[in-house]
Amino acid sequence: MKKFEISTAHPYEICIGEGIMSESGNLISTVLEPCKIAIITDTNVNGLYSQVFLTSLIEKGFEVSKIIFPAGEHSKNMTTYGNVLEALADEGISRSDVIASLGGGVVGDISGFAAATYMRGIKYIQIPTTYISSIDASVGGKTGINLLSGKNLAGAFWQPSMVICDPKVFESLPAGQLLEGASEAIKMGICSDGSLIPKVLDKDYLYVIERAVSIKKSIVEADELDTGLRQILNFGHTVGHCIEKASAYSISHGQAVAKGMAAEAKACAAMGFTSVDVYDEIVSILSEAGFDLSIPFSGEELYSYALLDKKISYGKITITVPDRIGQSHLSKISLLDLKVFFDSAV
Repeated sequence: MKKFEISTAHPYEICIGEGIMSESGNLISTVLEPCKIAIITDTNVNGLYSQVFLTSLIEKGFEVSKIIFPAGEHSKNMTTYGNVLEALADEGISRSDVIASLGGGVVGDISGFAAATYMRGIKYIQIPTTYISSIDASVGGKTGINLLSGKNLAGAFWQPSMVICDPKVFESLPAGQLLEGASEAIKMGICSDGSLIPKVLDKDYLYVIERAVSIKKSIVEADELDTGLRQILNFGHTVGHCIEKASAYSISHGQAVAKGMAAEAKACAAMGFTSVDVYDEIVSILSEAGFDLSIPFSGEELYSYALLDKKISYGKITITVPDRIGQSHLSKISLLDLKVFFDSAV
């Protein structure tokens, strides 16, 4: 097992190791006294891993309950969030108790937001069960839900007390979900470490997770609240989130980010921010990984959703510009230029 100490305002450990799901109770007991733990999970994950996780908690003296909601991005909304809060109250969860998020990014985002706001904040644990959430959503304390107008428009920064990642659970994932994780890993490779990309293409999951967590650790520690350097990790997301919204979330997050990376690289090349060679190389990497990079929406339609992007401030938005594979920088552009950006991207 490998451990990473995340030195944010509220420090915590990320534990990564094959087969450690059954050891969760032992790991959690090193940072928490026996208390009530409300496991929040979805209808897919519940039947796969909740019993192993629940048993390990009970064996260490924790009193455990479960809150289950329908799997899928369509559940990441105010209704589910409200139902989770009501369920926490019904279970008698107090400020000294804990939420345990068992699932992928949707479960993690809702659980974290509930933890940040229930009784003005309680502790929570992240147990990611997907490749993409192990790399991205479980690390760094971003939580939130979607509003009708756009993705992740309500949320909070709320760091977990521990993250427990068991790559063994990926054996139950279909190929499409593994590709989801590859998208975020490739993003990190393009932005920060080009040597990560061959490992992603070789499907070396344990290495990729450990290296991706190491990269995100250094970025989050430097910019916990996403006001500067951390925005590098938004590469592909400016366009990608709009694709998700335009498709009514029928295009998954990882697929949308892959399309967004290709589109944003294309726009950066067209506007003279980077070279066409960099764009071509990014498309080549994503295509080799197996992504469909077509975008069934116009630049105008996607731009209309981008106007509610959280990165917009004082009439400008920060975009990530890939300089070469493994290096990128941030650039602020006006909303007028953002319109040109989207027209050039699609």
